[in-house]
Amino acid sequence: MLCETATMSGAPLISARSLVKRFGSGPEAFTAVNGIDIEVAPGEAFGFLGPNGAGKTSTMRMIGCVSPVSDGELRIFGLDAATEGRKIRARMGVVPQLDQLDNELTVLENLVIYGRYFDLSRKAAAAKARDLLEFVQLTEKSDSKVEPLSGGQKRRVSIARSLINDPDLLLLDEPTTGLDPQARHVLWDRLYQLKELGATQVITTHFMDEAEQLCDRLVVMDGGVIVAEGSPQGLIAEHVRREVLEVRFGYGRNEEQLPRLDGVGARIEVLPDRLLIYDDDGDGALNELHRREVVPESALVRRSSLEDVFLKLTGRTLVE
Repeated sequence: MLCETATMSGAPLISARSLVKRFGSGPEAFTAVNGIDIEVAPGEAFGFLGPNGAGKTSTMRMIGCVSPVSDGELRIFGLDAATEGRKIRARMGVVPQLDQLDNELTVLENLVIYGRYFDLSRKAAAAKARDLLEFVQLTEKSDSKVEPLSGGQKRRVSIARSLINDPDLLLLDEPTTGLDPQARHVLWDRLYQLKELGATQVITTHFMDEAEQLCDRLVVMDGGVIVAEGSPQGLIAEHVRREVLEVRFGYGRNEEQLPRLDGVGARIEVLPDRLLIYDDDGDGALNELHRREVVPESALVRRSSLEDVFLKLTGRTLVE
C-alpha cells in the first residue's frame, strides 16, 4: 500500500534546526514557533502535544509546506521545505482537523477525484480507492453520499483519501476530535496498521491516552518552544512518579491537610478538589496516611499518565 521512503538509511525523514515561525513584522510581530529542533525517523509515529497557542499547528503547517518558514532550516525527505514544497507535498498525505470532504459526492468519488490531483488515471484511482475503503472498513459505503455518514466514518474516509498517493509521510491533525470511544478505537487500529506497514506519522492531539497509544516519541510544546521530548513512558518516568494517590478532604479543605502529609510520597500537588500524591508506591503512600490516622473522604491509587506530565510542564491554567 505504501511506497518505500527514498531517504538514505538512517537519515531522518524530517529535520528541523532552529525553526521559527513569525506572524507580522516590527514591534507587532508575534513569534508562534521560537527556534525548535526536531528529527523524525522513517517509520516513526511522532506526536506534538501542547496547550492552545503552543505552536503545534504552526509547526504542522510548516511541515506540510503550506506555511513558509520564517527562520531556521526545515528539510523533509532530504528536500528543502523553502524551495521544494511541491515535491514534498506530492509525497505526503494530510488528515486535517476538520474534514474537507465534498458532501455532494459519493465516498468513492471523493477518493477518485483526489487521486486525479496526483496524476492517477481514473481507472487506477478507482482501483486504489476501493482497496483503501476496504482497509478502513467502508466498502459498503462506497456509493453513499458523504453528508449522512457518522463522524467516525467521515474520519475514516479522510484517512483513506490521504493515502491515495501512497504517501511516505502522513500528517494527522487531531484525528479523533469529536468521535465517540468506539470510533476512536477503530481509527487507532487503522493507524497502528499503517505504522506496521511502514508509514511515518506526525500527529497532533489533545488526548493524552491517544498520544500514549499511537506515538513512539513526542514533544511537549509551550509558548512556541519544546519543553520536553521523549517516549510517552520515558517522559512519565522522567517528570512524575510511577503512581498517583488522589485523596479528597472536601472542596477547598485540601491545602490545610498539607502539614499532616509532610514526607508522604515524592511530590504533592494541591488542587481545589483534591490532593495528588506522586510516588512509586501509591498503596504504600495510602498506608502511610492510615498509619498517621489521616482519613480522606475518598482515595484512589492509579498509574501516572502522560496527562500528569503534560499538566506539570504546561500548567493547569486555561489558555484561550
